[in-house]
Amino acid sequence: MSLSKEHRQRLLDLAKSSIQHGLQTGRPLKINLADFPAELAEHRATFVTLHKNHELRGCIGMLEAVRPLAVDITENAYCAAFQDPRFPALEAGELSELEVHLSILTPAEPVSFTSEQDLLDQLQPGIDGLILQEGRRRGTFLPSVWEQLPDPEQFLRHLKQKAGLAPDYWSDNIKIYRYRTEVIG
Repeated sequence: MSLSKEHRQRLLDLAKSSIQHGLQTGRPLKINLADFPAELAEHRATFVTLHKNHELRGCIGMLEAVRPLAVDITENAYCAAFQDPRFPALEAGELSELEVHLSILTPAEPVSFTSEQDLLDQLQPGIDGLILQEGRRRGTFLPSVWEQLPDPEQFLRHLKQKAGLAPDYWSDNIKIYRYRTEVIG
């Protein structure tokens, strides 16, 4: 489902407002869903990615659609700015340098494969977002990560590491799920 230009801009503005609100109050922006069109109230999974000087500054999101789209954006924008454990909380002086990117996910679908090579052959660089799951370990890469890791083998090795596995680890118990994103910003 592709959003209209107006809805895309509204979500981007909402993310920025939630970050600004967080700087002022220490809390994410609270919204009234009645103020939003039905498309922005549908349950959707999203990630909010922040860059400063073209470097990652925060990225938080949900893989499952558990809340309305507009709410998910406000919560994830706040969390990306202030609660990503990889970075200190955003400071007011950084706001003007911040680039905000939204990724709205399609529902994840399982990928069937017979071997690691079969999986690699099925990957679509630049298009697929992947979730790798092995027991209790899980990691995901948004499709935008292909920009830094364009080779499928390299992409998969880094995804394994993100899930807490060795880069050369392989097991018949690994599960892979594929999703796509609509990127805003």
